[in-house]
Amino acid sequence: MPSDPSASPVRWNDLTHPVVAGLISVIVNYGGTFILVFQAAKVAGLSPELTASWVWSISIGVGVTGIILSWVSREPIITAWSTPAAAFLVTALATTPYAEAVGAYLISAAAFVLLGLSGWFERVIRLIPPGVAAGLLAGILLQFGTGAFGGLSVDPLLAGLLIAAYLVFKRFSARYAVVGILVLGLVFLLAQGRVDLSGLSLKLAAPVFTMPAFSLNALLSVALPLFLITLTGQYMPGMLVLRNDGFKTSANPIVTITGLGSLLMAPFGSHAFNIAAITAAICTGREAHEDPSRRWIAGMAAGVFYVLIGVFGVTLAAVFMAFPATFITTLAGLALLGTIGGSLATAMSDAKTREASLITFLAAAANITLLGIGGAFWGLVLGLAAHAVLNGRVLLRVRTSVITPTPANERVK
Repeated sequence: MPSDPSASPVRWNDLTHPVVAGLISVIVNYGGTFILVFQAAKVAGLSPELTASWVWSISIGVGVTGIILSWVSREPIITAWSTPAAAFLVTALATTPYAEAVGAYLISAAAFVLLGLSGWFERVIRLIPPGVAAGLLAGILLQFGTGAFGGLSVDPLLAGLLIAAYLVFKRFSARYAVVGILVLGLVFLLAQGRVDLSGLSLKLAAPVFTMPAFSLNALLSVALPLFLITLTGQYMPGMLVLRNDGFKTSANPIVTITGLGSLLMAPFGSHAFNIAAITAAICTGREAHEDPSRRWIAGMAAGVFYVLIGVFGVTLAAVFMAFPATFITTLAGLALLGTIGGSLATAMSDAKTREASLITFLAAAANITLLGIGGAFWGLVLGLAAHAVLNGRVLLRVRTSVITPTPANERVK
């Protein structure tokens, strides 16, 4: 996989699929999880100006860091805001003054900068056996796969059309399957008049600076949970997505750059951004491009779309949120089918680690929540514990070569 800017030039026909993959990941992110930001802003009693500043800061920050990382590494480094952290803030901001919350954002971001500069994150990742890693990823993504078919109960016509179209496209033109259902779904929704954009007006967002305040309460109740939730719920599975598709970029610059971005944008409302996990899989797999060396374009495209949304604030975010929920969940689930299937195949391929991988998969899919920490962390903990017990060896003795990611062109697709 070429990793330097002097690699073979990009042709026009190399752009279509990566750009569409980047667009889909952005649509899924805004349409699927961004509502949590608005919920948290409402709980905190933020004004429309502060809410728009939050949208501006997180969108611009995510876009710029994604563009920088994808360009430098020539790999699809998709960045995003921390979704589990946004869910956490829906409750945390109810009892924490906003200025103290901003101070907590700064502390959490600074901790990620130090983690990235220290190099410890990469060492932690290398201790995870490949079957456990694949089981964790499959478990995290399972809810999106089932969500694609769960839409049949809510909106059978729309979900049924997308699923049937996906199978037809996959049969006759697998490369265009996700692009095809995206276009077909949009045409169907517009024909039915189900996307109402009449009340929208184009407005530029303006950043609003909030002077941070610091308190022990905010440190323990916001900064610490925010750090742990983002680390275990976003960075770890996000790096596993990259490794699963054969990309080898070190986690250290990713953690450092996204941490620095979060640090700069925190006074304007950004709670945390990081490497994406779920939506990244849309851009790192074969659906983005057959050639892994061209998938970095998807990271660039996603970054550009994020910046555009940030410039226009809540206006363009509202466009994405205008799509029916069934359209978003079905599109995301179908786009991730290949990644889910490949992860399950990898998790079950080695008979010696199969049971530990299965435990990891089921625990992550169960989405256990304990001590304010989500299912990704506990799935990983249980999987590593099962692997240590069943294989009778300490994880620290696992050779690095055993867990070297399989090249993308050699994995089971």
